[in-house]
Parts: sequence; structure tokens; C-alpha cells
Amino acid sequence: MEKINKTQDYGLTQEINAVYEEQRDEITSFICDLIKHPSLLGHEDSAQNFIEETFVNLGLDIDRFSINHDELKNVEGYSPSVGDWDGHDNIVGIHSPKSQNGKSLILNGHIDVVPVGADDLWSSPPFSPTIKDGRIYGRGGGDMKAGIAAYIYAFKTLKKIGYRPAGHVFLQSVVEEECTGNGALACLHRGYKADAAIIPEPFNETIMSAQMGVMWLQIEVTGKPAHVLHDTMGNNAIEAAFSIWEHLKGLARLWNDKNHTHTAFHDVTAPVKFNLGKISGGEWASSVPTRCVIDIRCGFFPGQSPQEVRQLIEDYLNVATERDTNLKSINHAITYRGFQSPGCVVDTNSEFINLLSNTHESHLGRPTELFASAATTDVRTFQLYGHIPATCYGPEALNIHGIDESVSIQSTMDVSRVLCHFMTQWCGIEKS
Repeated sequence: MEKINKTQDYGLTQEINAVYEEQRDEITSFICDLIKHPSLLGHEDSAQNFIEETFVNLGLDIDRFSINHDELKNVEGYSPSVGDWDGHDNIVGIHSPKSQNGKSLILNGHIDVVPVGADDLWSSPPFSPTIKDGRIYGRGGGDMKAGIAAYIYAFKTLKKIGYRPAGHVFLQSVVEEECTGNGALACLHRGYKADAAIIPEPFNETIMSAQMGVMWLQIEVTGKPAHVLHDTMGNNAIEAAFSIWEHLKGLARLWNDKNHTHTAFHDVTAPVKFNLGKISGGEWASSVPTRCVIDIRCGFFPGQSPQEVRQLIEDYLNVATERDTNLKSINHAITYRGFQSPGCVVDTNSEFINLLSNTHESHLGRPTELFASAATTDVRTFQLYGHIPATCYGPEALNIHGIDESVSIQSTMDVSRVLCHFMTQWCGIEKS
């Protein structure tokens, strides 16, 4: 084994950069091929088969396993499942060095994508990727299949020039990031730990400094049915549900008040995001509806536990509905499924973050910025439960979770190249 030292860094840099100049079309094609696998929740099998084949061709050892909810539900960080599926596996590609001379690294990405919304609003079919003006369009391209491509090609580039990391590297393609985070948690529970973890989420080449907590809750509102001829004798559950939603928005405004804002989000406008994402209710157009169910996403600050937040929400709604005369004969019940995920703060003064930031600046010729995210990511799993330094650093994307989602090809190339250079310094390298 030949260990590569710092005197070879300049020549190695030139080699790596030369390979990236040659593989733009290859990386673009890989992202497009991955988008063609419509890996919606519970239907990730085809995409994971593609990833597994890719990992095998990289010479990685493969660990493919499903999420055991009965086992995982007692693990700290678990969120109540929103379903049970077959063919719903994590894939881990394992690189073991010839000798353990370098630091270890987890490169993690989620393969699951959110629903496309209204297909007819897309400029082209969401799972038939198109390329225009240096961007790839398609559902999941930005969030986050380009990120997965970035870390795969960071590893693959070293292989192409005859090198490999001198520390353990775990390439993880996980499920359930968009609803629970249980995929990454299952990897941690299975024993995958490292000296650092990077998730190339589409945050425009920034380094994530903090993220909000996220909670999913469902409110079932019960009214009193009546014929529309006698509507004053009934209580409209759908209208009541919107009243309850208005009260919840008041709670979000309260938490966003500067007197309540967490220091990590002091410069972020309204970091607490509440979203009414789904609604169903009513039985008949000519009947006052009996029931309405609304699904809501609530953000909350790092340092608050899900248990604390649940109590705050329930207490707030109980007081608000008691005071609202329009809700006198209305009942509501809250259940919690999906994200029950606390926020976290990244140590931006750590050796890990400093090296990532310096690598970005030295190889791209521009400084990186810190980003406090109002969303949640699997970083919390590594930070809070694995005690692994972790952050997000990924390409620029537009319209994630929206119509005509797209990702920049050049940005993906740049992120991948930075990750490759980062690995050579963090893990060290050795001859293949």
C-alpha cells in the first residue's frame, strides 16, 4: 500500500479536475437515469436496484435491508410510520481501506421523492427528465438524486485515477426521509457510524448550520350533520377545521416573534413554518358535513422536544377553541404520525466544517455561506442520536416539492468535485 501525502496534493488536484472535465455527460446521464425510476414513498425498489448495481460496480460491499418498525419504534429518534410496504429497503455501499489510516465518512442521500402534484401542470412528464439551459428537469432531480450522484461520482472519480479513500466510507441511499427519517435512523441503529457525515441536500452549495424541528399532526374535527334546509341546526366540520387552522397560524406567528426566535435563526425571516398539506371531509353536497380531517406540518426550534411541542400545541388549541364561539359545539382530536423530529445546531467551528468550507473555497474560487434551514433533514439523526458531526452541502435546485423541479448540472459537478477533494483530505487516500 502506498499512502499519498500532502506533497502530492497539487498533482492530485489536477488529476481530479481533469476527470471532472471529461465526465459531465456521464454524470448528467446518471442523474437522468435515476429520475426515470419513480421512487415515490413505498415504491423505491426499482431505484434502489439501480443504486445497488452502481455500488457493486464501484467495488463496494453491499448491505441491503428493510426498516424493522417493530424493532425501531423503541429507538430514540423514531417517528410513527405512515405506512407499511414491501420493497422498501435501504442500500449501504461499504468501502473498507487496506489499512485504517484515515478518518471515516458517511455520504448519505434519500432516494424517496414527494408526489408530483398535478401532472398536467408540468412542462414535461415529471419522471421523463429533460435538459434545458444547463438544468435537468424532473421530480426528485434536485431533492435529491443529483446529490446522490454527486457523492457517487466523488468516490468514482478517485477510483478512475487509481486511488481510494484510506478511511472507511459508507455510501447510504435511504428511504423515508420525506416523512419520518426512519431510513437514516435504521442505518444508525444497524451500527453505521463515522467521524463525520455529509448529506448533499439541494441547499445551493451552502453549508447547513442549523435546522428546525418538524412535527406532522392530524386533526379530526367533528361537527353536527343537518340538511342544508336546516343548516343553522348543524355545525359545519369543514368550516370549523379552517377556523382551527387559523388559530394554529396564530401560534406560528407567536413563535416567530423575535422574542421567541432561537439564536441560530435570528437572521431568518419566519423560520417557524406551519403548513396545511391535506384536507378531507364531508359526505354529501347537500348535507352539513360531520367530519373533516386536516394534515398539518409544524416547525419548531432546536432545543424543544417533540413532547414539549405537542403539549404546547394542544394547550394552545384547547384555549383557542374554548374562546371561539363559532366552535362551541365542535370537537377536535389530534393524532401524531410521521415526523416527530427535533431540530439541531451544527458546530460550525469544528475541524470537519472548517475543512469542508476551505475545500469549497479553494477549489471553486468562491466562499461558501452558512445556511440555517427551516426544513428538517437526516442530519439530526447523525448529530443527536449518533453524536456524529454532520451537515448538508449540496447543489443548487429550483422548485423542489413543486412543479418543474430542476437542478443545475454545473452546480452538481462543482459539489461532487468538492466532495472528492474533501475525501482526499479527510479520509486520506491510498493506491487502489
